[in-house]
Amino acid sequence: MKIHFIGIGGIGISGLAQYMHFKGHEITGSDVTDSKIVKTLQSKGIEVTIPHNKKAITDQDLVIHSAIIRANNPEVVAAKEAGIKVLARREALLDLLHEQKVYAVAGAHGKSTTSAILAAIMEGSAIIGAESKGFNSNVRYDDQCEQLIFEADESDGSFLNSNPYCAIVINAEPEHMEYYKYDYELFYNSYRKFITSAKLRVLNAEDEFLGTIEDEAIRLYPSKDISDVKYILIDDEPFTSFTLKEHGSFSVWGFGFHIAVDASLAILAALESMDVETIRIKLLHFKGIKKRFDIVSKGEKSIIIDDYGHHPTEIEATMNSVKEYAKLKNIKQITAIWQPHKYSRTIDNLEAFTKCFEGADRLIILPVWAASESEQFIDFRNEFSAYELSMMDYVKREGETLNLVKHDEVIETLDTGIIVGFGAGDITYQMRGEK
Repeated sequence: MKIHFIGIGGIGISGLAQYMHFKGHEITGSDVTDSKIVKTLQSKGIEVTIPHNKKAITDQDLVIHSAIIRANNPEVVAAKEAGIKVLARREALLDLLHEQKVYAVAGAHGKSTTSAILAAIMEGSAIIGAESKGFNSNVRYDDQCEQLIFEADESDGSFLNSNPYCAIVINAEPEHMEYYKYDYELFYNSYRKFITSAKLRVLNAEDEFLGTIEDEAIRLYPSKDISDVKYILIDDEPFTSFTLKEHGSFSVWGFGFHIAVDASLAILAALESMDVETIRIKLLHFKGIKKRFDIVSKGEKSIIIDDYGHHPTEIEATMNSVKEYAKLKNIKQITAIWQPHKYSRTIDNLEAFTKCFEGADRLIILPVWAASESEQFIDFRNEFSAYELSMMDYVKREGETLNLVKHDEVIETLDTGIIVGFGAGDITYQMRGEK
């Protein structure tokens, strides 16, 4: 088929586009601006139009668009006028994934990490919402294996169309409630439908909602089933070792009890088709994922970490990992830099945000990454007065240091201790010196 993807620069839709490209389909795409993802797609021979343009629609068989694309997009309009089938990514999944044995990983937090861990353990294809350092991409394709590790997204309900053979659910904490119209019954029923649609189910049974699921499932009770958790450095890299039930000890890249939980769920899913000793060895192939506790600089006096965490639960988990890392490295100073993501999320979770940076000696807050939302006033100085707080416009990386910038003037340079940046906006490029 000839398939055109509108909004192809997004991590989720780019993964689907690459996967279909590997399967032999002729892929084109478009986006508003150029990006590293777009350049990666172009390097694979995928033609990408920048910006959106009705001329990108030619003789395609199918047009797929990301969730943020509106009905008046010129390419959507042109495709419909030409009689070409147009589907949202969510709608297209059933058609595109129906031939695969899908191991679908869902949850408000940890699904990228769990998906990447499972991809390291199991053979087969993978489509993940972040770049796995194990195979330097968010997509892997294996035409000899029917298994597909798929990060299933609840933010737009698309996980319901992921055709799961195995549903792995890490947690069901309410998130993206604007999509569910703040209807909690609708939200939880969507998770219930996703779980029951799978033949094999692996659940974190200590999650408040997942603990109510009565259907047959493999259940993990982290506080009982995971023991002997230790944080160690191997070749100066962070690892968590732990014992899982009667299966013995495992080691996985990363710090934190949440990493042990993610790895345990992946192990339990893999045990259905693999022996435990093979799993134990292959687990070591996981090397982390980009933008999750991602150590982007190790200097003599400073360590800079980029983290995608943009919800209080995620930030708290990473802060706990940072504190453990600081102990092992004998580092005394921790600076957290936060770019709030969306006004709605920040306001909905404001009280939790004021607590999740505990352990930071200093907190620096950047302007809200609006993600197309209208601006709303948030009194950050008052709400976060318990911290040593600075408000900056952006940060600029220079080697092993970070410059704090306000009104295009460098106010201060950070060059000591652990400096960790949080957010799902462009802070990742700031922390890496790419913007």
